[in-house]
Amino acid sequence: MHQKVAHIMNTTPIIIAGCGYIGTRVARLWKEKGASVTCCVRTPDKCALLAQDGFAASTLALDDHHAITLPDLGGSIVYYFVPPPGGGIYDTRARNFISALRQGKPPLTIVYTSATSVYSETNGGVVSEDSPTEPVSAMGKRRLDAERAFQEYGTATDTPVIILRVSGIYGPGRLPLMQISQGHPLLHEDESGPSNRIHADDLAAVCLAAAERGGKGDIFNVSDGHPSSMTSYFNACADLLGFPRQPQVTLSEARQTMTPLMLSYVTETKVIDASRMVERLGVNLRYPTLAAGLPGCIDKGKQN
Repeated sequence: MHQKVAHIMNTTPIIIAGCGYIGTRVARLWKEKGASVTCCVRTPDKCALLAQDGFAASTLALDDHHAITLPDLGGSIVYYFVPPPGGGIYDTRARNFISALRQGKPPLTIVYTSATSVYSETNGGVVSEDSPTEPVSAMGKRRLDAERAFQEYGTATDTPVIILRVSGIYGPGRLPLMQISQGHPLLHEDESGPSNRIHADDLAAVCLAAAERGGKGDIFNVSDGHPSSMTSYFNACADLLGFPRQPQVTLSEARQTMTPLMLSYVTETKVIDASRMVERLGVNLRYPTLAAGLPGCIDKGKQN
């Protein structure tokens, strides 16, 4: 059953674990609302950069559970953006973080950014938050492991945990420039099924809405609701950047020429139903389509 999280005030501390591309956007939005924000990142250099922007910052390395030191999280909103480690089917970083959480007072709420790779392969079918979660890729399995670990913590401590299953993120500095410029092959358009995306700024807004209007146990798909093929997306980026389009190969050729990661991107196809996000969180996307979102990424994208 949907249960509202506790009322959030401007005095509620915000803790962001993994304050990178999206976390920094979330931190800025909360700071604009007058909240106190603490950013936890892997290296002292990143701490220094965040401190220059006026954020409290601390180091947080999660690969060694003996070396984890967390700030006081009691009564705070915690965002967890740390990516899983490479390899395996378990998210040891998330589990190390949760183990450290158990040593202190529980947060007011936790927002975990997962991925739509947790869903079963649908061969282009529609998936909602109630669709089966039997991921094909190892990355999807690690994401699902982290979801379950956070949910177990939430149940044990009566802490609201909200999960965002995020589709492909794009934005300034987050376009596939290297793949396009190096001419890596794409799957032929006729064989390229639907994939899904969300603009970075819209995702950051969803992250705030999830904490403010989400409830205990909520899961939200995050997508702009306008799927297109991976090939179509790369072609649109190349056209706007003024680069040649990448060559296209058949699926049988792709299996021999693409990296396993890229092959999983182009072959795991689905249509993400994000209606729950729109209806329950009241999100009004600034960039509901690639046509709306891509042009603003280009100038900055060329420099990254």
